[in-house]
Amino acid sequence: MANPYQGEVALTLDGSRHVLKLTLGALAELEAGLEADTLVALVERYEAGRFSSADVLRVVVAGLRGGGWRGGYDDILTAEIKGGPLEAARVGAELLARAFTVPG
Repeated sequence: MANPYQGEVALTLDGSRHVLKLTLGALAELEAGLEADTLVALVERYEAGRFSSADVLRVVVAGLRGGGWRGGYDDILTAEIKGGPLEAARVGAELLARAFTVPG
């Protein structure tokens, strides 16, 4: 079960449930992958609705890797995400929110 107090979010990928988490290493990888100047700029992109599907996938991959997944960006391009693009976007937004706020 995903623990929101540890910044975790669950996602089903190719029929397997994964726990995602944006660790410091995952955030650094995300920043580099999105070529964002700062994490604040990345969060602002999400909040303003100025994110692309590639942005969503990079956030999801960073969260998966922070949760221990060994895949990479190329692996997620052909993966089946339960709930499709809307679920991926929701998970990405939730990951960012949990990384920078305390639940409750």
